[in-house]
Amino acid sequence: MFALGRWLQAQYQQPTLRTWIGPLLLLKLGITVITWLRLTGDAALFQHWSGLLTEQLWTAPSAWLQTLGSDAFSFRGRNLVYHGFSNTFFLIKLLSVVNLLSLGNALLNSLYLSLFCFVGGWQLVRAVEQTLPAAPRGAAIVAFFLWPTVVYWSSGLTKESLLVGSSAWLLALALRGYYGAVPFPKRSVLGVVALAILFFKMRFFFAAVLLGALAALGMVRLVQRLGGARYRWSQVVLMAMVLSSGVWAASEVSPAFRFNKFTNQLIRNYSDLRANSLARPHIEFDNLAPTGASIAQNAPFAIGYALTRPWPWEFHNAAYVAAGLENMALLVLLVVAGVALVQGQGRSGTLPFALVLALLFYCVVLAALLGLSTPNLGTLSRYRVVLLPYLLLLLLQNRYLASWLNRWFR
Repeated sequence: MFALGRWLQAQYQQPTLRTWIGPLLLLKLGITVITWLRLTGDAALFQHWSGLLTEQLWTAPSAWLQTLGSDAFSFRGRNLVYHGFSNTFFLIKLLSVVNLLSLGNALLNSLYLSLFCFVGGWQLVRAVEQTLPAAPRGAAIVAFFLWPTVVYWSSGLTKESLLVGSSAWLLALALRGYYGAVPFPKRSVLGVVALAILFFKMRFFFAAVLLGALAALGMVRLVQRLGGARYRWSQVVLMAMVLSSGVWAASEVSPAFRFNKFTNQLIRNYSDLRANSLARPHIEFDNLAPTGASIAQNAPFAIGYALTRPWPWEFHNAAYVAAGLENMALLVLLVVAGVALVQGQGRSGTLPFALVLALLFYCVVLAALLGLSTPNLGTLSRYRVVLLPYLLLLLLQNRYLASWLNRWFR
C-alpha cells in the first residue's frame, strides 16, 4: 500500500490524465472483487496448489527450491506433474511466493495481480503520451482500461493479468528507448529482462511474436538514427529480414518453434477443443491440416473469426450475447479505420509507420494462431485479450476518433 501510494502520488503530479487514474483504478479493483466472488475453476486450481507449494516452502525450503526448477510437485501425498512450457505450473509457483505477502488469501492475490496489470498498462499510457505526443491521448486508456473483455479478463487470478501487464510494460519501455527524448536508463534494462522472462514463461509463443516485433522495430530505429530506412518499403524489408532471421534462429534453438512441431501442436489443440465445443457455437474448418498450404489457406478466415466471433445472434448464454455486441463495436472501429486509411492525407493517424507495422504484425499473427487453434468461442474471447488492446490502440488513431478522444481525455 505504501508503494502504491507513492506511485499514485507521482502520477498525480503529471499535468494530464491524472484525473482518470483514480476512477480507472477503482474500476479495476471493483472488477477484481467480482472475479473473486465468481472464482473460475482455473483460478481455484491456481489458488489451491499454490497454497500447497507455500506450505512446502515453510516446512521444506530445499524441496520447494527443487520444485521451482522441475516440472513436478510432490508434498504430503499430493502430486502434480506438468510437461514442457507449462504456464499453469509457472503461475502456481509464482503465487506460492505471492502467498507470503497475502497469507494465502485469494482476494489479496487477485488484487496483487490486478495491480500489476494496472501499473503495466498505465506505464504504456504515459509512454505513449510522452514519446508520441501527436497520438490521441485516450486511445491507450480505452484499449487497456475501458474495453469490457480486456478489463474483465485481465483482472484477478488469471493468466491474462500477467500477460497484459507484462506486455504493456514491455512496450512502454520499448517506446521510451526507441522514441524517447532522453537516454534509456541503464537500470531499466533489468526491468526489460524481467518482464520478457515473465511474458515468455506465461505464453512463450505470444512472447516470441511480440519480442520479435520489438526487436525488428529496434533495428529500424537504429538504422534510422544512422541515416537509413527513410522510406516505408525499406522499413518493411528490414523488419521482414529481422523477423525471418529470428524465426530461423528460434527453430534452431528449440524444437518447439520448428514448423512441423508447431503445426502439429496447433492442429492437436484445435481438435481437442473442438471435440469439447460441439454442443455450443464454435469455429469449424473443413480442411485444416498440419501443412503450410492448409495453414495459409485457412489463416485469413481464422483472423476474421478471432476478431468477430461470437456474433450477437449466436446465443448460448448471456456472455455470448455480450461478447457478440462487443465484436460488433470492434467491427465498426475496423470499418472506420479502414475508411480513414483509404482516404489517406494523414487521416489514419500519426503513429510512426514502423511502430504500426510492428504492432500490426503482432496482432495479425496472434489472431491467426488463436483462430486456428481455439474453436471454443468462450476460450477464444479470453485468449484474444492479449492482442485486443494493441489492435484497439491502432484502430483509435484515425482523425475521426482522435478529436473525440482528445476532447474527453485531458
